[in-house]
Order: sequence, then C-alpha cells, then structure tokens
Amino acid sequence: MTEMPAYWQNYIDGAWVDGEAGRLAVVDPATGEALAEVARAGAGDVDRAVQAARRVHLSGALTAMRPVERGRMVQAIGRWLLEHADDIAAVLTAEQGKPIWEARTEVAGAARYFEYYGNQAETLEGRSIPLGGGYVDYTVHEPYGVSAQIIPWNFPLEMVARSLSAGLATGNACVVKTPELTPLACTHVARAAEWAGFPPGAVNILCGLGEEAGAALSAHPQVNQIVFTGSVPTGIAIATAAARNVVPCVLELGGKSAAIVHDDADLAAFETDIRRGIFVNAGQVCSAMSRVIVHESRHDELVERAVSVARSLSVGPGAERTEAGEGMGALVSEGQRDRALGFVERAQAQGAAVATGGRKLNRPGAFMEPTVLTGVTPDMEVAREEVFGPVLSVIPFRDEAHALEIANGTEYGLVGGVFTRSLDRATRAAGAMRAGQVFVNEWFAGGVETPFGGYGKSGYGREKGREALWNYVQTKNVAIRMRGGA
Repeated sequence: MTEMPAYWQNYIDGAWVDGEAGRLAVVDPATGEALAEVARAGAGDVDRAVQAARRVHLSGALTAMRPVERGRMVQAIGRWLLEHADDIAAVLTAEQGKPIWEARTEVAGAARYFEYYGNQAETLEGRSIPLGGGYVDYTVHEPYGVSAQIIPWNFPLEMVARSLSAGLATGNACVVKTPELTPLACTHVARAAEWAGFPPGAVNILCGLGEEAGAALSAHPQVNQIVFTGSVPTGIAIATAAARNVVPCVLELGGKSAAIVHDDADLAAFETDIRRGIFVNAGQVCSAMSRVIVHESRHDELVERAVSVARSLSVGPGAERTEAGEGMGALVSEGQRDRALGFVERAQAQGAAVATGGRKLNRPGAFMEPTVLTGVTPDMEVAREEVFGPVLSVIPFRDEAHALEIANGTEYGLVGGVFTRSLDRATRAAGAMRAGQVFVNEWFAGGVETPFGGYGKSGYGREKGREALWNYVQTKNVAIRMRGGA
C-alpha cells in the first residue's frame, strides 16, 4: 500500500474540497488509534453538490449521449478500481477492519456492479401501445435527475458501487454521502469517475455526520430520488423527509435472516455456509445468517459443527489475514463490538448458553470471538433483533410448519434460506418464507444479476439485477393523434 494520506477531502463539482463543518477522525478498528482525517461536510456542502448535480442533469450532458457511450463510461469506473485494487483494499481494511482478502473481494464486487450496469445502460427500451387507427402511442424511461445515495459503513465501496452504477447508467447525476466511520476507500470512486470522463458535477462524493450532511441531503428540495442502506430508525427519518418533498426512496434496512436446516441436510457442506453466512465481515452483514433453525434430530450435530467452525477462525488485524477464508478481523468500532457483546450478555440472562465465544479479545482493537449461542428461543431479543456482529443463534424445530413459524416470526424479511435434499420441501419453504430473497442449499447464492431487497421492516424497493434500474427512472407516455393529409 502507498502511504496513507493524513487528510482526505470531499469531491464536489469536479474539485477536491474541504468541509465547512471541519474534519472527522477515522479510527483503525484493529488498533483503536487514529488513522486519518476526512473533510466533514455540512449543509452548505450538500447544497453545492446537489446544485452541481442538478446543473449536469438540466444540461443534458448525461442524457443526450447514446446510452451505449454512457454505459462504457460506467464500465470504465470498474476497470479503474480493478487496476488500483491493492491500494484500495489496503485502505478498506485499515478503516473497516475486515481481512485484506475480504477487502479485495469487495473491490472486485464493486467493479462488477459497474461492469453489469454499464452493460445494461442501452437496454432500457420503451414500448408501443396500440390505440387503434389514427394514434401512435409509446413510452420512454427518463432519469429522475438528482439521485442522493446514503451509504452504510459495513461494505462502503461495494454499496457506493451498487447505487452509483445503476444511477449513472440510467442518466442520473449523483450525490453520495459516505459513512463517517469508513469514508476513505469511497473517495477512490470519485477518482475513477473523473478518469472515466464523467463531467464535473455528475458524481459528487462527500462525508459528513448523518444528522448534518445526511439529514440535509435527504431533505433537500432539489433531490429527486433517494437510496439508503442502514438502520430502521434512520430509514424512517429519511423516508419521512423524502415524503415531505414527494421523493421516492429505496430503503434497505437490514434483517434477522434465518436458515432452516432440515433433517436430510448435508451438514458437512453447511459448515461453509456458517463460515460465510455469519462470520464474514465479522457478521456485519445485513443479510447475515444470524439464525439457524435446525430440526431437533440434527441439533446437537449442527451445534458441534458450528462450534468447530467458530473455533477454527483466528481473530486479529485484517492486514495479517491475506488468504481467502482465513480468520476474522475487527468489528468496525469498539462501540459496535460492545453492542454485540451486550446482545450475548442479555441472551445469557434470558436463558441462552454460549457454546463458544461471547467475549472480546484481550488486546487493543475492536475484536470479538466468533460466537455460537444455544438454548435460544424465538421470543428472545437475540432471536428477533439485528446484532450486526459474529453471533449465531441456533434454534431447534419440530416440523416444517414450526420451522416456518419461527423463520417468519420477526419484523424483518430480507433474506432466508432452506437446506434440504427434498425439492418439495425447498419449494414449499421458498414460497412460504417472508423474505425478498431465498437461498436453497447455499447461503449468498446469486450475484449482481439477482434482485435484492426486503419485506416488512427490511425496507422496500429492489437493488441488484435489472429490477434495480426501475428505481432510477420514471416512465413517460407519449400519445399522438395522427391527422390525415399534408
């Protein structure tokens, strides 16, 4: 990695600028020490970014070009990220705590979004509607204009890519508010957009506090569309602000996702799903497999295997974990680690048992042991609320109906999973689970091409796949009465 800059600026209207609200400290969660400072945007900075994006939109700079050309520019952002992947991954690990191999995977995932949506730019076609003789009627899809995108701290680079790629591919100008805990790697996207040829103001990337920059952005009267990933309370606040301006939102608000493991499941193969589902990124994943609902006849064997997986993981600084699958890094902050530990302590007080883990490491940094809880009942807090940490709750079930009742027993509905050799069981579960995405026999199956979004308090709207494109465009109908003669 090249030397870490001590100070990082915001990118507004094609220029690197300071923040009117001062600076924010970014902490290395592996050490607890200051890593760098980033410009802290205020309401005035947000307004300048929105005005720059609005100017680009009204000028037609993005909408007048052929979609294939715009798509090539979007793809170029991804290529730039791949060319600088080592440096970007090092920054991401330093500020977020994840292992360096996970950070490299995130850079590749971000690049994939730009590749996919760049390819989709020229596919948004309208249709002709027959109205009978004397009429020509057709539809076109037009960008909203200014897309505001508020990014979470757990996968900052990939989440910027997820919304920015679709927004630019459809011809919107974008203002991105990065997370104050992990803003640094995101700034590389601005450099990539500049290199790809996007005009000043088409891409604006700034960091600020949620209650300052985030609130100003979500309430700005000249923002035309909002994308947010984060907590339910913040999502409600953003949706409320957007409603006052009658602005559409896409909200992805987390989950308490469950895997139903039947008595015929391949538990040896399921160990990989445990590793990926709850211990990648130290469990700080909105679609984490935080609950395993297992048939009572296989409960003890599954717990034994889950404990083995958890104990096999070394925990320490992400920069030292270079090989895929190797170890687990820090949580994003000591506060987030202590929040997860609080869930474990309260679960124990309510009658759950710690099969392994459940403690912080005796060293500096926001480290926590991979944790497996047994004796969890569906009514416990740890079975109903999002921990956002490396904590797996194992819950037994009697029969299929009981399993589905438990799985659907929370206010969330982001993803779910079913593990069985029976196609009938899998199909029934996929139809009955109250979730926007259901995995069968592989947690996190799918990819950029597959739509993603939740039911209930997991939010609304879809990201990923072609479905995401409809969030960034509105449909216009043109109806023409043909007049005879010259």
